Amino acid sequence: MSVPPESSDAEAPRAAKPGLDDSLREVGAAGKAALASAGDTGRALRRLVSADLALARSAFGRALAWAGVAIIFGASAWLLCAGALIALLQRLGWSWLQSLSVTALVSIGVTVLAAWKVGQYFDHTGLHATRRQLQRLGLFDEHDDADEDGDTDPGAAR
Repeated sequence: MSVPPESSDAEAPRAAKPGLDDSLREVGAAGKAALASAGDTGRALRRLVSADLALARSAFGRALAWAGVAIIFGASAWLLCAGALIALLQRLGWSWLQSLSVTALVSIGVTVLAAWKVGQYFDHTGLHATRRQLQRLGLFDEHDDADEDGDTDPGAAR
């Protein structure tokens, strides 16, 4: 009796399957690759935190410098400029109220500009890039789903 040709095809896939040793080696290699990837992710996150802290330190220093500029300008140099401007406006025929009002508006404008610059630089101290990455990893999520009553189920209030 001859062997049907289908039986030789049926044995071919069984012979192509890897053995237990080969499967364990593949699983081990995949585990090592995953561990290496986790290590790379940790190092990248550490570098990100370090760079973000360096940016925050720099921004804090710049914010303090701008605050110092605002204080110095407001306390000393502006007094001399305001006095000269008031005298000039008086000479041009403006009243005391008009002269003082114009100098006060200019002073307020410079103060607003300096406060805006301070706010811009203080915004860099928020570690925004680090927070985004930690949220992507699911860590330190600042926006909890719980409301003020402590209810964590959004559908429970319905």
